[in-house]
Amino acid sequence: MDEERETESKKDVVEVAPALIAVHPDQHSVAVAVGPELRVFDLLGGCAASLVDDSVSPFHKDSIRAIRFGANGKLFVSAGDDKTLKIWSPQSWHCICTVSSEKRVSAVAISNDGSYVCFADKFGLVWVVDLDQPLTDKKPTPFLSHYCSIITSLEFSPDGRFILSADRDFKIRVTNFPKNPLNGAHQIQSFCLGHTEFVSCLAFVPAQECPQSFLLSGSGDSTVRLWDISSGALLDTCEVAIKAGLLESSDKAEEHGHAVTDLCTTLDGEAFVPTCLGNIPSTGKLWMVTGVSSLPGCNYPSLARVRVISGIDVEQEPIVLGDDKIPGGEKLLETLQGTASVDDNAFLAAAEAVKTAMCNLLIKKQYPAENREYRKKTRNDKKLKG
Repeated sequence: MDEERETESKKDVVEVAPALIAVHPDQHSVAVAVGPELRVFDLLGGCAASLVDDSVSPFHKDSIRAIRFGANGKLFVSAGDDKTLKIWSPQSWHCICTVSSEKRVSAVAISNDGSYVCFADKFGLVWVVDLDQPLTDKKPTPFLSHYCSIITSLEFSPDGRFILSADRDFKIRVTNFPKNPLNGAHQIQSFCLGHTEFVSCLAFVPAQECPQSFLLSGSGDSTVRLWDISSGALLDTCEVAIKAGLLESSDKAEEHGHAVTDLCTTLDGEAFVPTCLGNIPSTGKLWMVTGVSSLPGCNYPSLARVRVISGIDVEQEPIVLGDDKIPGGEKLLETLQGTASVDDNAFLAAAEAVKTAMCNLLIKKQYPAENREYRKKTRNDKKLKG
């Protein structure tokens, strides 16, 4: 009976992981994660970077769900479903530390001074790792909690005073980052409330009149919202689906049909669904990746397609760079995509798989009573011994 239930459960869940991209703040390198594979291209050297991981459990064994460079470019972090967080040196691309998590990791953030790494798990806990202490046998310390709600995004404010955490339950928490975070975070500055579906992403917009910058948030409710984090006040709302011409203003959006995490953009006639964005404002370039791992019915174990838009944040018409104009050119594409050429038709199926996977992950489900005990026995969130 349990075997039949397990089979039915697997049929209902699409276990694919969106491709991710991160760009070094000085554009020294670009990293792409697809499934458990981390690919890095050295833009200065014009070649693929060789990653070295001498830890007890080298490299990731399951899908990577979060990657990030530190603000000063001296650290890079990757984490995901294998319950490990790896800290890398972008100078040598050696893994300098591996941290074990009790549960799967859903988001990461690095403090502006590079002293702390915070990561969130799918149970709603945020943990902190002190990098000023010896890196051997690092253990995370509980920092704050969203109480059983999956945390989807973590961000430090540009001035370093606050850490922001967004979750599946529509809210954004703004927490004062203490001088000694190992003792926990106990002072909440504000909550940004207004989204009606899961909050999927956070980003700051610099503004002279606001030292800590304004906050932008994207959501499954098809909106991007602008916030003042000091008070939690909602300043503006952009109805993305309407702006993109997907809906008439009087129509009701299809439930979960136009989430910001699944925004489709047409570039030069090519169907392109970005699963992750990377931007270095000083360069005026927006890096994008689309793709997934473990796509059902596909001949490829992982799919990735990298595109770059030039002319962002400058007074000119943004243009999509051809593959031969992208920094790093064909060598970069071979490194980050796995091949210089891609099957565009495969990405149409990938887009639908990502959309389904995001709903499976972030939309709350009501399970029949007879399945609850089975899920408790088989879930992948048991505490590690040690």
